[in-house]
Amino acid sequence: MPMYETENSLDEKTKDMSRARQSLIEEMQAIMFYDERLDASKDPVLKEVIKHNRDDEKEHFSLLLEYLRRNDPELDRELKEILFSKKELKELGD
Repeated sequence: MPMYETENSLDEKTKDMSRARQSLIEEMQAIMFYDERLDASKDPVLKEVIKHNRDDEKEHFSLLLEYLRRNDPELDRELKEILFSKKELKELGD
């Protein structure tokens, strides 16, 4: 996990949030890797296994995002405003 401050200068909540955010990044990277392997593979049986594994990573990503939402009030506000909106993307945000 990248650290920009010394570990002893951070409280436990900050460290846990950093752990969750880094894990979120790693889950998204895993999804990307599986997508590439899925696209490259020609074996239909292997493709099904890779697809299953990729979708497990999406569940992990979602769990981490929910953890972060529950522990970051500003992120919670942003997600409630943007996710599942019917508005055009260009109409969302600042």
